[in-house]
Amino acid sequence: MSRVAASLLLMLMGSGAAPGPGPSGPMATAPLRVRSVAPIKLAARGESLAAFGAPSAAAALGTPFDGRCIPAPPRGAQSAPWGPRAGCVAPRSHTSGMLARRALPAGRLARLGATPDLHHGLPGEQLRVGILKPGGGYTIVTLPLETYVSRVLAGEAARDSPPAALEALAITVRTFALANRGRHHADGFDLCDQTHCQVLRPATAGAERAANATAGRVLVFHDKAPASVFYSASCGGRTEIPSAVWPGAENPSYLPSHRDAACGGAPLWSAELRSSELLRALRAAGFAGTTLRDVRIASRNASGRVARLRVAGLRPDRISGQELRVAVGRTLGWQYIKSTVFEIQKNGDLYRFSGRGSGHGVGLCVIGSARLAAEGRTVADILGRYFPGLTIAQSTPVPSPIATPAPDMVVALPEGDEGERAAVLKEALRSRDALARTLGVPLPPPIVLRFHATTDEYERATGRAWFTSAALIDGELHLLPLVILRERGMFERVLRHELVHVLTDSVLAQRPMWVREGAAAYFSGEQRPSGAQRPAFKPASRASCPDDRELQLPVSVGALSNAHARARACFAQQIQAGRNWRDVQ
Repeated sequence: MSRVAASLLLMLMGSGAAPGPGPSGPMATAPLRVRSVAPIKLAARGESLAAFGAPSAAAALGTPFDGRCIPAPPRGAQSAPWGPRAGCVAPRSHTSGMLARRALPAGRLARLGATPDLHHGLPGEQLRVGILKPGGGYTIVTLPLETYVSRVLAGEAARDSPPAALEALAITVRTFALANRGRHHADGFDLCDQTHCQVLRPATAGAERAANATAGRVLVFHDKAPASVFYSASCGGRTEIPSAVWPGAENPSYLPSHRDAACGGAPLWSAELRSSELLRALRAAGFAGTTLRDVRIASRNASGRVARLRVAGLRPDRISGQELRVAVGRTLGWQYIKSTVFEIQKNGDLYRFSGRGSGHGVGLCVIGSARLAAEGRTVADILGRYFPGLTIAQSTPVPSPIATPAPDMVVALPEGDEGERAAVLKEALRSRDALARTLGVPLPPPIVLRFHATTDEYERATGRAWFTSAALIDGELHLLPLVILRERGMFERVLRHELVHVLTDSVLAQRPMWVREGAAAYFSGEQRPSGAQRPAFKPASRASCPDDRELQLPVSVGALSNAHARARACFAQQIQAGRNWRDVQ
């Protein structure tokens, strides 16, 4: 074993099997230069090493880890050499919108280098960070940017990473933080301390040196703003393009899919899940059915990752590889399906997943960058390899977006869906503006679109049955998990339906509920299902308008669909008779 390989084994946390093939081949990188830019808010990261079991800032603060920790690895799961010794599951992001702003003890805050702060308007290079509390909700603390970067390095870097790897990751972490500043605007802070954003731990001396050595430096595209960058624990031997992970995401030239011999496919992993466990995870994500008959890989994408799977016995019966990984991660734990580079073997009711890599694989590979640094590559070499075409620039201080008025629309997404933020926001703004023109109404006040991680979470937050799909409550539009809306082909329709409510409910507030629901169904472009618009005992020439109870307390999916269709028919009847939508009653 070479000296580089030996040192790498220590660097990648531990003893055990070697992490993969040998050093990578030559690489050509463009020179990286420095200039000054102002940061703006862009898109999201994903997971890194900490997403697969490492306790986060909650543990660093001395609080119980708000995930699920078990004393031994989960049944059938084999951890990578650098992985957690116990099966700890990173907690999902808090999405109820309710903040319990109880300050943590000063001594525990000091360990994070933070100060309690419950006010808006922090100037310059500071971030407002939401620290997830064991019982839910966040405590908001203020961190200087470079303190924040050093804490994230402690939480996200491979253990004993060489200085060049830490500095490359520091620039990436800082770029992500400034590009995504205000991501949690709906919750009153900039970024959280979970894998949903970036994990914080007490900084090591090496992490502080890397943050200070690169202070203020970010990655920019075409000499403009901080780029929308991503990183993950391990690309599994080949990086991925964003749209292959998050439907609708843009594929900038600096985030290509390419072979990464530096990573070498590490780590190898395997896990076993029973059919009942997979069924529970899929039902929580919104799939319907009581029996999961089979799970098979239907297709792979150009990088070799699982693109689509067939889940026989459920509705819908197709799911993407990333959506399955997220569904299992949210319900059973992220330590099972660590990436979408996997094979499946079925033995009775047991499914064995065998794969490599950890995380989505887009952008910088943490393990690969550490290996490159161990071989003597520079910071510029590493960043040029994973982000070709980006340049290093010196950022300039700007006020936090939390100090400014809320944007027209805020999107709140759970962990695993953050890469779709830009596409979701684009579609929501486009639909809102088009509907406002059609209806002849001004744009509404700012609104929050909050997508929930599971159907159970949606029901708890709204008090509505999961099959209602969406609910407008106190200025927040709550929606089912994005995966189920997309898989059922409902995303655009449900979004438009609820945006019509946002634009018309103030005018129609005193009308029967069928008028409001009929307007939403009519203007959102929903088609009337054949035979569903009226009870069988009514003549075809007239639609039976549903009463409020049918729409507010539907007993089933079919009953709700029937009530919506009849409301649309009643509304359309008056519109076709020449009545303005404001006058329907």
